[in-house]
Amino acid sequence: MNTKLKAKSINNNSQSESSTSLPQINVDAAGIDIGAVSHWVSVPEGRDGECIRSFGCFTADLYALADWLQKCGIKTVAMESTGVYWIPVFQILETRGFEVKLVNAHHVKTVPGRKSDVLDCQWLQKLHTYGLLSGSFRPEDQVCALRSYIRQRDNLIRSGSVHIQRMQKALTQMNVQLHRVISDITGLTGMAIIRAIVQGERDPEVLAALKHPSIRSTTTEIAAALTGDYRAEHIFVLQQELYLYEIYRTQIEACDVQIEECLKAFTDKVNVSESPLPRPKRVGKPSTNAPSFDLRTHLYRISGVDFTRIDGIGVLTVQTLLSEIGLDPRRFPSVKHFTSWLGLCPGSQITGGKVKSSKTRHVVNRAANALRMAAQSLSKSPTALGAFYRRTRSRLGPAKAITATAHKLARIFYHIWSTGGEYKDPGANYYEQHYHQQVVKSLKKKAQALGFDLIAQSSVTEMVS
Repeated sequence: MNTKLKAKSINNNSQSESSTSLPQINVDAAGIDIGAVSHWVSVPEGRDGECIRSFGCFTADLYALADWLQKCGIKTVAMESTGVYWIPVFQILETRGFEVKLVNAHHVKTVPGRKSDVLDCQWLQKLHTYGLLSGSFRPEDQVCALRSYIRQRDNLIRSGSVHIQRMQKALTQMNVQLHRVISDITGLTGMAIIRAIVQGERDPEVLAALKHPSIRSTTTEIAAALTGDYRAEHIFVLQQELYLYEIYRTQIEACDVQIEECLKAFTDKVNVSESPLPRPKRVGKPSTNAPSFDLRTHLYRISGVDFTRIDGIGVLTVQTLLSEIGLDPRRFPSVKHFTSWLGLCPGSQITGGKVKSSKTRHVVNRAANALRMAAQSLSKSPTALGAFYRRTRSRLGPAKAITATAHKLARIFYHIWSTGGEYKDPGANYYEQHYHQQVVKSLKKKAQALGFDLIAQSSVTEMVS
């Protein structure tokens, strides 16, 4: 398809009135305002007859955009966008060798001094010239490919869960209380019974005999739960939902194949044969959504660290974290930068020397959500992290306890990620003792400030006797 490039000449006097007090950091900088239909591009004056041009959204237009930027001698580009319209532009320009930065629109709007007759692309180009823009985090291209597969897998799991709910609803409408006697209707026993019902079996004793030996409920209890009103319309709904659920499971397995192939392409950071992976800390029933291949070994091989040693963090959590943040800890200069990017560190809204609010920022971050889920799983854990969560929950409530524990998990994760160390749980008793010492130290400090001495009860008893 032949696409006609549109060019528009715009008065650029406001851009020429740049302040001479600021040094120009990026002389060869361009600004792009990404749109759904067209992209507006601004380059420094004197690089071409028209310093502002509009390009279409087709692939041929994007290549023409890259050719024009190279013709103008541009080396770095700042772009602003909503949605996912920026991705093809970013990838094409990055492939051409440009330094590309995707900037946050909120950060651009908070910079004062913009005039009403300046286009977005002009303002981006001007701010980028003076080095006032920072790009959003984006991992390396190989990790981005892995991230796409993993995000698609998560979408399939969420879509499949809808059909699980509908299957359970159809069973409930028939008064088949299968979920009362087994914990997971999509497990081996549940799926065997549901498939048998769809195929026409109605005898509760025959259906109960399909239970797995590990099921705690007796055959009699399961048979009583499976005695129901099997109506044809509900069986039809159950059949369709089962069919759709199995389709999603097939697509998840196909996604696992792609993820495994993608992981094999990563460079080894540790030789698994020379430094074998230690035995997992938690040996139990595998998750329904766990992949069919050895994911833990692949993640250990490409990262050089066994993150599953951290309490609460499972192999799927590690997969999500590494696919979102990449494999290079140097992208985050310190643990404070890392937790701030996750949106898990306390805020610092200070006015007049007084802290007005210390709430965490609202950040949409898949890695932070994974850490919050890991923190919530520590509610009954007999570990130091579990003790920290329970004590924080008793003081601040569940929501803040999850955020605080997720923040602690993020700091531990970054430490062993950047140092290559190994996490060792000191135990819940160690945490309780450490907390007791902190309380005693605080009480002694308060007593001294008031002119008193804090004496242990055992010492007082000895003095009296």
